[in-house]
Amino acid sequence: MPIKILLVDDNDNNLLSMEVALENAAYRFSRANSGREALRILLHEDDFSLILLDVKMPIMDGYETAELIYQRDKLKHIPIIFITAHDYEEAAMFKGYQAGAVDFIRKPFNAEILRSKVAVFAELYKKNRLLRRQEEKLQVINNDLVQLNHELEQRVLERTLALESMNRDLQALNLSKDKFLSVMSHDLRNPLTALLASAEKLNTDPENLNQRQVKQLSQIIYRTSNKLLNQLNDVIDWAKKQSQKTSFYPEKIPLAQGIEESLELLKANAHQKKIRLQNHTPKDIEVMADTLMLRSIVQNLVTNAIKYTPDGGSIVVNAKRTEQMACIFVEDSGIGMSTDTKERLFRNPDQRSQAGTNNEQGSGLGLFLVSDFVSQHGGQIDVESTIGAGTTVRFTIPAV
Repeated sequence: MPIKILLVDDNDNNLLSMEVALENAAYRFSRANSGREALRILLHEDDFSLILLDVKMPIMDGYETAELIYQRDKLKHIPIIFITAHDYEEAAMFKGYQAGAVDFIRKPFNAEILRSKVAVFAELYKKNRLLRRQEEKLQVINNDLVQLNHELEQRVLERTLALESMNRDLQALNLSKDKFLSVMSHDLRNPLTALLASAEKLNTDPENLNQRQVKQLSQIIYRTSNKLLNQLNDVIDWAKKQSQKTSFYPEKIPLAQGIEESLELLKANAHQKKIRLQNHTPKDIEVMADTLMLRSIVQNLVTNAIKYTPDGGSIVVNAKRTEQMACIFVEDSGIGMSTDTKERLFRNPDQRSQAGTNNEQGSGLGLFLVSDFVSQHGGQIDVESTIGAGTTVRFTIPAV
């Protein structure tokens, strides 16, 4: 790319002399015979590498022209060398530098000096142009790096969000697993215990059993086995639902019937301890509840009541309607529990010491799930208990 130089002088001979002295294939010249003509040229072209400007010109001298040139921001980078025949005194040179000149050349000029000075500024222009190109390339690279960094940040954010989502899914899956294992443990273990006890009695001492006792034991085994199978199928279906986004399926249930079905598998356990297990739930109350959750709530509470009620005691399940909710009571004549145990009763097992009801040791997961299931129904659960006088657990679920 050629170096553009603007030559400004009111004498054509001087312009021609400068062109001849600077004749070089790398230079391209534009001529102006006055300051005004130079300004007109610069108005349309601002990519000159150097301006050689005569000081003494009519109408507008070189100093005035330089001042007007440098008033435009686009032209401030163009160096100006003043060409002067007379004003070479210190004051005049100071005025020239003040106007923006970078150097002076005296007329008549020495061709070698002119070429040398112009070559310096031409080389400076080339280096500045190269520097600007490098800066532009660096800016492009920097922009690419910024964009790449932004994309990487976006990918990291997306990956982080994906991992957080996976972590939440895994936590939900783990909770579903815990719920399933707890339901399996609490809802099926006690009926199985009664079933095994009946089978053991029938198998161990059959000679001392009369026909009525054998029939009674076989009926317990048959009836309990069928109930266990049905309940196991229900638990498996419920576990499948737990893996879905919606695992809560309320439906209209006659409360007395739902509680009776929940107690059916626990009657044999109560019978072994000669505990009276009674359902006093009014038959006119209907609730909106998840069938398996309601059964798990009742069976967990009644199982604990059986466990901590001495032989010959009693357990009563009752209910009443309160506005939009049904309030269910599980009342036993057991050993009761301390205030500290009541406060820790329904907490997450990971957040409390392992403690079951009535001051006995246990995992606590069953009662935590009871609280969780009640909360999913929009209900509340609380306990009233006195050591040596029994416990009453009260919970609410929506009534129809």
